[in-house]
Amino acid sequence: MALARIELLEGRTPEEKRALVEAVRAALSEALEAPEEDPVVRLAEYPREQFSLPYPDRHSDRYALVEVTMFAGIVQRLMALDVPANDVLIVLHEPPMENWGVEDGTPASEVDVGFKVDI
Repeated sequence: MALARIELLEGRTPEEKRALVEAVRAALSEALEAPEEDPVVRLAEYPREQFSLPYPDRHSDRYALVEVTMFAGIVQRLMALDVPANDVLIVLHEPPMENWGVEDGTPASEVDVGFKVDI
């Protein structure tokens, strides 16, 4: 199981936003060898005044913050969507399996999810 959150400045078209979500979802599915429908990807966008760019001299308004809870492999797919590599920041969270509640709260360490998650 993988979760990802993309945070952007407002201004992208609905098609661009959908493509970003699908690129991250596909990269996670490929990297984890997980079913295509498994990764859950959310997108949040903010008005300029609510978003502080790290290192503003190195990033444009097309900056994308991608937070992944599990594993990553995303930069190349975002570059194909006109997001420069230096405008992508990926944060990885790797909580222990017993800290994931799945299937009605059962610890993930006790559930066979059908694919390898021991990365």
